[in-house]
Amino acid sequence: MLEAAKRWARGIRRDVHAVWLAARHPATPWYARALAIAVAAYALSPIDLIPDFVPVLGYLDDLVVVPLGILAVTKLVPAPVLAECRAAAEAAGRRPRSLAGAAAVVVLWAAGAALLLWWLWPGGAA
Repeated sequence: MLEAAKRWARGIRRDVHAVWLAARHPATPWYARALAIAVAAYALSPIDLIPDFVPVLGYLDDLVVVPLGILAVTKLVPAPVLAECRAAAEAAGRRPRSLAGAAAVVVLWAAGAALLLWWLWPGGAA
């Protein structure tokens, strides 16, 4: 059962990426594009309708709203476009991730924060 839940979660993650790609695809109709942007923005946004710290309802909205939005978008997007976007999302999920790139971003943010702190500290940039 746990393995099935993991497969479902991976499918949702792939489909959110595919919905985002479909929103940018030129063959997607404008109304499907608008809904796809809204669904992808909601799925990727840290802001929820019901905050996650609310005991049961916080996660329940993510388990209901996002899959229903994906389902609506998949019904509106032409099948060949959706298949192309799902294949692209699947390929992107298999690409290796760069830990060195992530470390470089963290180092740049830390250096920027240190520079800002030094500049704002009294007597730092005198």
